Amino acid sequence: MPQPPRSPARPPRPGPGRPGRPGRPGRSSGRPQRRPPPRPRWARRMATGLSVLVLSVAGIGHALVTSLDTGIGRVDPFKDMKNRPGSGGGMNVLLVGTDGRDKITEQERQDYLLGGAPCNCTDTIMIVHLSADRRRVSVVSLPRDSYAVAPAHIDQTTREHHKAHPIKLNSAYAEGGPNLTVRTVERATKLKIDHYLEVDFTSFIKTVDAVDGVDICTATPLKDSHTGLDLPAGTHHLSGGQALQYVRSRYADGGSDLNRVRRQQRFLAALIDKATSSGVLLNPVKFRAVSKTVLSSVRADERFGTDEMLALGRAMRGFSPSSSEFTTVPTSEGRPIKGAGATLAWDPEKSAKLFKTLREDRPLTPLKVKSTVVPVEVAPEQIRVQVDNGTTTPNLGKRVDAALRATGFRTTNSPGNADRRDIRRTIVAYDPRWDRSAKSLAKALPGSELREVKGQGAVLRVIAGADFEKVTRVRAKEAKRGEFDASTGDQVVCN
Repeated sequence: MPQPPRSPARPPRPGPGRPGRPGRPGRSSGRPQRRPPPRPRWARRMATGLSVLVLSVAGIGHALVTSLDTGIGRVDPFKDMKNRPGSGGGMNVLLVGTDGRDKITEQERQDYLLGGAPCNCTDTIMIVHLSADRRRVSVVSLPRDSYAVAPAHIDQTTREHHKAHPIKLNSAYAEGGPNLTVRTVERATKLKIDHYLEVDFTSFIKTVDAVDGVDICTATPLKDSHTGLDLPAGTHHLSGGQALQYVRSRYADGGSDLNRVRRQQRFLAALIDKATSSGVLLNPVKFRAVSKTVLSSVRADERFGTDEMLALGRAMRGFSPSSSEFTTVPTSEGRPIKGAGATLAWDPEKSAKLFKTLREDRPLTPLKVKSTVVPVEVAPEQIRVQVDNGTTTPNLGKRVDAALRATGFRTTNSPGNADRRDIRRTIVAYDPRWDRSAKSLAKALPGSELREVKGQGAVLRVIAGADFEKVTRVRAKEAKRGEFDASTGDQVVCN
């Protein structure tokens, strides 16, 4: 096959001492000047490619978020606000969930019992605090029935002028919309709200469906005829409509609004878990699809724009459930309001301390300290153990008995000898009815073998083998919640 003609050779470049380089004296030696070796073409191409890639990703990311920014419904919750609290560390977002249902389909109304007239009030009120280093998000739930004082305002429905007066917190939205809601929350918490985000029933369902549902677990059955919620004990994968039933249900477990608040926190932790573990935040295509779905049906303040969304997106990429923490504002005895009924009053000292902690951008949960103690499901103090020596090593049973007792297990303090004395691997023999206790005991004996023995009863048996070295310290799992009774997301999501 004929080869294409080669391009003419490039004429030699003038070197030292040659004409064409005026002003440079030649060298008397006449030896050619040594030049550094040329950079390989693949290196130049890779460097160029990486530069283009970085610039492209940055440009696309900004363009993407800018396009999403234009799809957000806008409100002005900070209009004409004066004498506001001073700014603290981090960023505070007031997240409210309204009972807006005008975009709900007729099928959804029937499936999730969403009939009836909306109350034009807030079902959910949360302060979401993003730390200044963007490594932690703290969520504080404000119960909808909280006692609050609404500042003087003009009623958005009747246009009447109202003086400052007591209300249930969720009624602020009905009287004065987002503006009065923000003013009432700032007055009660002494926290400056930086951004406002409003979610209704439609956007809630779309959000959950956009991430393909969330996993929720419950230790007890949850059933509420008012919302149609019906979950047996166990773990469930909920779609958007089912998740809405879960967070709205008030009568599933005793009719307590505080229990509903805890379920809302569990849901939010599960949503964060799903978003951060499913690759949504790292996949531009998925991120755009989810963001477009979510943001097209929410309302936010004008200042919640491109820069804020990019910062929030970058922060969320490094999040995990343990990066989030949840609590509810501490309450005390209720205070009745004429015409509104009973309310939940906040504990003045504890709530003030809670909001001061947020203002100072400090975590609500205790600092986690690494420990050599292994958490187990059943406390050692509840587990009875008989130790037997399965080897010819003198006093091995006695050593194992003493070590287990020192860790908290209720040993018989009368170790014996097994029928066989050639056991190489330590055995934990147990009745199937006490399997949780057996698993907890086995963690104290690393490498041991669990052996089911029907009819053995409540006393577990340890047959010490030649592999025994030491007992690992164990203790029952307990979530250290600290003075604000706050828990991290990894403590409330399904394991």
